[in-house]
Amino acid sequence: MKKMLNAFKKYFADFGTAVAKGDIWCKLSLLVMGAGYWGRKQIVKGIIMTVLEVVVLLFTGLFSINYIKDLGTLGTVQYEAKFDPLTMKNTVNDYDNSLLILLYGIVGIIVIVAFILLYISNMKAVYRLQLMKENGEHINSFREDLKELINGKFYVTLLTLPSIGVILMNIVPILFMSCVAFTNYDIDHMPPNYLFTWTGLSNFKNMFTGGATITFSYAFIRILAWTMIWAVTATFTTFIGGILLAKLINHQNTYFKKVWRALFVVTIAIPQFVTLLLVSKMFSDHGIVNTWCSNLGLTSFLRDAGVISGNFIPFLSKPGWSHVMIILINIWVGVPYQMLTATGILMNIPTDQLESARIDGANKWQIFWKITMPYILFICGPSLIQSVIANINNFNVIYLLTSGTATANMAFANSNAKETDLLITWLFTLTNDNSNYKMASVIGIISFVICALLTLLSYSRMIKGDKEEVYQ
Repeated sequence: MKKMLNAFKKYFADFGTAVAKGDIWCKLSLLVMGAGYWGRKQIVKGIIMTVLEVVVLLFTGLFSINYIKDLGTLGTVQYEAKFDPLTMKNTVNDYDNSLLILLYGIVGIIVIVAFILLYISNMKAVYRLQLMKENGEHINSFREDLKELINGKFYVTLLTLPSIGVILMNIVPILFMSCVAFTNYDIDHMPPNYLFTWTGLSNFKNMFTGGATITFSYAFIRILAWTMIWAVTATFTTFIGGILLAKLINHQNTYFKKVWRALFVVTIAIPQFVTLLLVSKMFSDHGIVNTWCSNLGLTSFLRDAGVISGNFIPFLSKPGWSHVMIILINIWVGVPYQMLTATGILMNIPTDQLESARIDGANKWQIFWKITMPYILFICGPSLIQSVIANINNFNVIYLLTSGTATANMAFANSNAKETDLLITWLFTLTNDNSNYKMASVIGIISFVICALLTLLSYSRMIKGDKEEVYQ
């Protein structure tokens, strides 16, 4: 943190030095960004910087400023349509669109911030050119700069477009979603017909505090707990299952290893979408599995024992049953992936360590827990954390298995949630089915914070490079 602060101070200190000690061409660059390059005979670069400056100023002055100035209110003029008897058509007033104001306002601010950073960097660059000229150093021509971008600074060329893509596809949506969490954007305030406004922290208050009519906090605590239980359980059950399956298939006494491995690979080839939909139909209240259980007398036995109350086993329709079934089905779906990964790792365990352990008298169980598992965890540690985060946002398994079920708990129903929902599926229901974008944005922020903290904490501890020599 201290290094970042010092770098931040130096960045602006160098700009101040360039402004104070720069010559006439540097000072002209404060007004026309290309002037400093023109003074050093870099005409093309000067034209490019000047054109870029003009484009940004025109974009800001003629377009984005109109939205930035309304960010404080998100619009005040309501949509109105009046019937004109002369033209026999509806006439619409010049109304405000809160959604466009927020979106284009954020884009406009990002453009301004990026331009300010470019402006500062440009001043520092032209000041460096001044120092190079004073010291008699060679100043590259435009053609030489292009060659350098292809050779010495090719990383800059490669990363430019992806960086712009990250800003447009990741940064802007994240900022937009974060801002929506502080508004009342929902089905009753839907642009363009209606405006939405800033509401401060009221949505977060509703999420974390309950009431007679607001039940988001009730659903949130339970869904968050289930999300974390699911993420950890789903990750480690498939991880352990994959390792055990790989060990079993690769065991010296196992025949037809390629056949067994191929059978499990085939399950991966089938799209998960198809598999999960088929399984959900099989385990539905009137599906084939319930039919088999009824014919075998298992359903009546469970009903007589008081375990179930209906004429079917609620595999995916009742809390508790559905939670367990989701985890079991995920094991069946996810183990083949982990089996392939574990197979590759097991084949690369240093044989000298295994031989040394056998010579020292270690049995197979001890070798597995003392050598095999630590090695696998060392290799797969970051991947496991990534799997936990992926399972927090595992939309497919939960939604495809339980999309047709409903909840009998009114506190969940009032929050448009179900007991089997994860944060991500709850967010989807709020946006897609109920247009409650404000509360969905709150959930999105919470999910992002949880995933970011898990990533930072786990990777900072696992990727240290302090165990490299142990497994050489």
